[in-house]
Amino acid sequence: MKRPFVTGRQLEKIVRQFPTPFHLYDETGIRETARKLKAAFAWNPGFKEYFAVKANPNPAILKILREEGCGADCSSLTELMLADKCGFTGSEIMFSSNDTPAEEFQLAAKLGATINLDDFTHIDFLKDTIGTIPETISCRFNPGGLFTLGESAEGFQVMDNPGDSKYGFTKEQLFEGFKKLKAMGAKRFGIHAFLASNTLSNDYYPTLAGILFKLAVELERETGCHICFINLSGGVGIPYKPDQQANDIAVIGEGVRKQFEEILVPAGMGDVSICTELGRFMLGPNGCLVTKVLHFKHTYKEYVGVDACAANLMRPAMYGAYHHITVMGKEDAPCDHKYDVTGGLCENNDKFAIDRMLPEVEIGDLLVIHDTGAHGFSMGYNYNGRLRSAEVLLQADGSSRLIRRAETPEDYFATMLFED
Repeated sequence: MKRPFVTGRQLEKIVRQFPTPFHLYDETGIRETARKLKAAFAWNPGFKEYFAVKANPNPAILKILREEGCGADCSSLTELMLADKCGFTGSEIMFSSNDTPAEEFQLAAKLGATINLDDFTHIDFLKDTIGTIPETISCRFNPGGLFTLGESAEGFQVMDNPGDSKYGFTKEQLFEGFKKLKAMGAKRFGIHAFLASNTLSNDYYPTLAGILFKLAVELERETGCHICFINLSGGVGIPYKPDQQANDIAVIGEGVRKQFEEILVPAGMGDVSICTELGRFMLGPNGCLVTKVLHFKHTYKEYVGVDACAANLMRPAMYGAYHHITVMGKEDAPCDHKYDVTGGLCENNDKFAIDRMLPEVEIGDLLVIHDTGAHGFSMGYNYNGRLRSAEVLLQADGSSRLIRRAETPEDYFATMLFED
């Protein structure tokens, strides 16, 4: 049974202050998740989590994570600017981008971020752009082929297709790239790879680690490059459905440690630091979308219309993704009514749930749509002139505060140019 991190009484108080819809985040949960991750990799002295800013680019959230020792993984100019504004400096920032404009490499270099190159051709482009190759540099590896392991958090067998992905160097390009970068002045090297998304398997990270650790040993022996860090990136998923088993980050960390001691330590590479860039794992369960029931529609199906829409949470419309829904105040009532839960966009895929069994819903009920802390608000948009919602933080002391105001029509029109 999934339970919201907010009680009905707390939520009633919050909605009196902040109109629905809004995304709500749990400070206590965010800090606990960050501390569990850090403890799971405490065996590695150089461990660093670089939170994937794209998952939740809110300054209040980023500052909490920085207080917990996390860095920031950025993939665009504005994400770099945001990280800088939130106090991340130098090696606290990882810049992992693709099809990168020159101005983004320039800002990354200015901030002292660790640049993670996505393509062999970017080596010369970076050199031409900033005038030199940084002494610390990373490259993204794509092994090609298929990757199969366990279950995804959507309930499907994990079978991602790295060979069809636009990201990263081939193995041959990586060896040539390291040699070229070393000749151009690089001294400290990192490897990055992302093979599967949103996995519900304690074996994913250890399996990926084994692949990258063996690659690192080959690279250091054949190129003479000193590999200082290995970035396992993201991919550790969360259980969106109530019957799914959550990953155990302590077990995952121990699995990576075993690979480390079996592969890197015997090769004399026990000083390598481990990095992660988890977005969904860090924030997903620690956020929810709060929305109010406005209408019912009784046609060929039973529809519940709410004041949020796909512009507030895109994943169900875009991916058919499952997000659990709790009708507040009816958490223990039988789920004996079947509904489609819909928003107000002029698109038939604007549905948070299809044929979902819920307690009987009434107009005015508050619905909590779970697991929206990552890739929720951040994927919002303004189709149909819908405005992005507010974001609210449930603080550790039980109080709540606004951490992003809702957009207004003035915001929507601010970039438009009208002729007289």
